[in-house]
Amino acid sequence: MAIRSCDCSPVRITRQKFSKAPIAIYHSRLFSVTFPSSSPRSHLVINSKSSPSLLQDASKNLQIPSSSPLQLTPALSDLRISNEFIDSLCQNPQTESLAFYYYQKATAQPGFELEPQTLKLVLKTLVRNRQWSSISAIAKDFLLLEGFPDKITCCKLISSCIRARKFKLVEFLLGVLECKKDVAVPVYAAAMNGYNKLHMYRSTVSVFDRMISVGVSPDAKCYYLIMEAHRKLRSADMVLSLFLKFSSEKKEKVAASVHIYSVLCDSLGRSGRAFEALRYFREMIEKRIPPTPSIYSSLICSFAGIREAEIAWDLYCEAKAKGLVRDPDMFLKLVLMYVDVGLLEKTIEIVEEMVEMKIKVTDCILCAVINGYTKKRGLWASMKSYEKLKSLGCEPGQVTYASIINVYCRLGLFPNAENTFVEMLERGFDRCVVAYSNIISMYGKNGRDRDAMKLFAKMKEKGCEPNVWVYNSLLDMHGRLLNLKQVEKLWKEMKRRGIAPDRVSYTSIICAYSKARQFEECIKFYNQYKMNGGKADKALAGIMVGVFSKINKIDDLVKLLNDLKMDGTRFDDRLYKSALNALRDSGLLVHVKWLEENFSFEMEKT
Repeated sequence: MAIRSCDCSPVRITRQKFSKAPIAIYHSRLFSVTFPSSSPRSHLVINSKSSPSLLQDASKNLQIPSSSPLQLTPALSDLRISNEFIDSLCQNPQTESLAFYYYQKATAQPGFELEPQTLKLVLKTLVRNRQWSSISAIAKDFLLLEGFPDKITCCKLISSCIRARKFKLVEFLLGVLECKKDVAVPVYAAAMNGYNKLHMYRSTVSVFDRMISVGVSPDAKCYYLIMEAHRKLRSADMVLSLFLKFSSEKKEKVAASVHIYSVLCDSLGRSGRAFEALRYFREMIEKRIPPTPSIYSSLICSFAGIREAEIAWDLYCEAKAKGLVRDPDMFLKLVLMYVDVGLLEKTIEIVEEMVEMKIKVTDCILCAVINGYTKKRGLWASMKSYEKLKSLGCEPGQVTYASIINVYCRLGLFPNAENTFVEMLERGFDRCVVAYSNIISMYGKNGRDRDAMKLFAKMKEKGCEPNVWVYNSLLDMHGRLLNLKQVEKLWKEMKRRGIAPDRVSYTSIICAYSKARQFEECIKFYNQYKMNGGKADKALAGIMVGVFSKINKIDDLVKLLNDLKMDGTRFDDRLYKSALNALRDSGLLVHVKWLEENFSFEMEKT
């Protein structure tokens, strides 16, 4: 008779004379065990509530061979393994590693019928334990056993393999699953989606091409995924071609179509075909497909990018009326557009719109407005725009603070700059190298060298690495004060930190030594600058003209003037007169005539 167990507690079957540890058999679902025996009792009940004597009876034929973590004696190894038994192994963390072993045993049994639920559990267990070779083996049984997993299981299997970068296994699984009509399309979609998530867009294209070649007809989701891949590959023509093919097959579903139209419009817009994108958008509206915030944002950004301000604003008003305005990046594109076309008042209006709709005004937008006013209207207008933005309740970030501090410093409003810098530090933005550079430069110009050095030390203490701008400000400050020891110390520190000096750095240190009348040091640093590939501008050339004339190195002076001519440097009034006087004082009338014939100068505008 057949006797079945139905409990879910662990059963320990022991043998008193075991030389090894006892075996614990855990089961959580109903299973049966059939003994191939000629005795009248050919079936055995295993129940958690069985008496000890019965359990000991049942264990007399059990032993543990060394070839497997859990194997039965020859008598028990021939038992028929059921789907329920495999399920119980899969559902228990302590025995799930044995599931595939007993799955193979079961499939070798004559007449074994694999249930879909069992196959699903085995696959889930193999994926969880990353047993990829076992998955490859079990996939071969799909056709032999005529037992395919359901669509959801197949899609999850493909996605898991792609996430684990098992791409050859993915190709093999697609080859097995594509012959099942109700599974083929979803698994191809899962593969394309997985590759898109990994930014492997060319692999997505390969999967789609394979899908077409084997005669699997793509659905709307597949079209969306392949169009998205071509959009990322910047292939607008392919996106449009796929869209036209999708439309001709009349597979339009509202949920899928809106995403497909969104990809199409975005791809065309990014490739400079904004008007074509707008035409397809209007076609979508005519088909009563509801637009999304993303498609409006894409169109507005496209027209903002080509500076079609009127159309971009009309689309914005249309989206606002439908409650589809949510993207801060779109507002940034509008601000940049109005800055470029010179309509700066509209930038403030856009910020007011964002405040009204309770959309956070980002630091990038505030900075774009302030820098736009600086570029188009000047520093005073920029300062007024900042005050207006503050009155609207906008909170500046690190970049905005750095921009307005620079404006205050250039206007000479040092108390405003210092107060804004203190406010910036209080809000936690204490690692902005641009702001530190501006304030240190401001201190230097005001003769506050101690404050500058204190802030320099504080900057390094905060972990904000000084850049070449900071060192240039300090070199200029100490050079003006003829503090040559500090200049040398800063120069060595720059070298030690691996910060390459630029033209301003060399100009500052050469100017410092020139004021101290250490002309040989000036020539040393100038030659070093030239060896590093540097070219003299008007400021550096003016200093070196004075240096060469004072130590009567006329050949070097003439060479410098020739270099300036070759580099196309235009002289200003001061540089021209300095060079002319130096040559006249040396009595080189031929060179004076050469200078007058070959060089002109620009009058400085005041």
